[in-house]
Amino acid sequence: MHPAAPLPLIRPATTADAPQIAHVHQESRRATMPYLPPQRHDHAAVTHWIRETVLTTCTTWVAVRGPALIGYAAVRDDVLEDLYVHPDALRTGTGTLLLETARGHRPDGLTLHVFARNTMARAFYAHHGFTVVATGDGSGNMEGLPELTLRWTP
Repeated sequence: MHPAAPLPLIRPATTADAPQIAHVHQESRRATMPYLPPQRHDHAAVTHWIRETVLTTCTTWVAVRGPALIGYAAVRDDVLEDLYVHPDALRTGTGTLLLETARGHRPDGLTLHVFARNTMARAFYAHHGFTVVATGDGSGNMEGLPELTLRWTP
């Protein structure tokens, strides 16, 4: 925890946020999941996916500190599709604030998928009351990596 870092503001995402959300998405995956295959999509393609898919099909929030967008969370139905925090903002409470916002939006419970090798995310979600409800061999994700399905029920 970085005690000097002020807590970010959490607000609904807008289409204007798409390039910064894409940047957070790419940087977070690069820094926290080095076992992933090399990224096949450039920043423009990820920005397009955020703008045209994530922001149109999910309820999405961003975490901002000053002018910097440092994280985002996206929920579709009762599934937490994405929760990414920029590597420079890890362990500052940003992920917890985004998760609390998502849980407030779905107070009956949330499901999410996480790579089995993502021990940092698994520990984060376990700390916040998520439990493993299913496992997968990777055939259901484009990375082809084993995954876990986690569920939080209040």
